[in-house]
Amino acid sequence: MKNAICACVLTLWCGALIAPAQETKKEEKKTGDTADFTDPAKLTAKAPESFKVKFETTKGNFAVEVTRSLAPNGADRFYNLVRSGYFKELAFFRVISGFMCQFGIHGDPKVSAAWRSAQIPDDPVKGSNTRGAITFATAGPNTRTTQLFINFGDNANLDKMGFSPFGKVVEGMDILDKINSEYGEGAPSGRGPRQDRVQSEGNAYLKKDFPNLDYIKSASVLP
Repeated sequence: MKNAICACVLTLWCGALIAPAQETKKEEKKTGDTADFTDPAKLTAKAPESFKVKFETTKGNFAVEVTRSLAPNGADRFYNLVRSGYFKELAFFRVISGFMCQFGIHGDPKVSAAWRSAQIPDDPVKGSNTRGAITFATAGPNTRTTQLFINFGDNANLDKMGFSPFGKVVEGMDILDKINSEYGEGAPSGRGPRQDRVQSEGNAYLKKDFPNLDYIKSASVLP
């Protein structure tokens, strides 16, 4: 059975995870970046009914198209994270070939701590975790915060577990297929990063012990 998705350090039943440089003014105007991703309480804007986000990574660029009606709470959280500038130097810390790539823990432990209790209510599952679908990880009911994953394969088995996709990769899926997967599953089940240490030590831990990880360099809402 394939692994499901963990948003915390808990690992996991029978192969399933039960998941926990400032922009210039010109750049802020272009992207709508609020440059205040340290305070979740301020990031509550309603997302457009449909929008696209461009990700720049160490492997190249990809784009995601979001459909808010699929998962409104998830789409709103994602929209606010992107506009705030949250996705800068964030690692793809859990990458399993044929399954998914997971990201969303901030590289600064203080920022991670601020978001740890900023949970959003669940959305009913209307879409499916097919190849390219983007979904929030969860640690149980109503526990989604900032961790996300993109499906590499058809993982429709995750639908009945409450993982609610809110969008899909529309450009650059070939780039995502190249994201480094050498570390695989996270410790203690695998040889990859421990999520508790990613939360508490951030990128200092990742860059020291897992130097070949790929990173998101930036993300922006496309006009």
